Amino acid sequence: MTVGRQTLEITILLAAPPLLAALVVGLLISLFQAATQINEMTLSFIPKLLALVMVMLVAGPWMMTQLVDYTRRLYESIPTLIG
Repeated sequence: MTVGRQTLEITILLAAPPLLAALVVGLLISLFQAATQINEMTLSFIPKLLALVMVMLVAGPWMMTQLVDYTRRLYESIPTLIG
């Protein structure tokens, strides 16, 4: 049960930065489109893509460290899980 809880925690922790960046950029672009009445699909896609790339460049090393630490802890706990 602990392994499942830790897995969900690390998943949420790693998914939060890109999802929040896409949410904020999408909201800002939507407000801009509503104010100017421009309905171009690439206007919302390209900024979101750029924001996600920037977030991955900034938070990527931290995310990788978190994932490697979790994997290491998981492998080290295998003997206690088996018996």
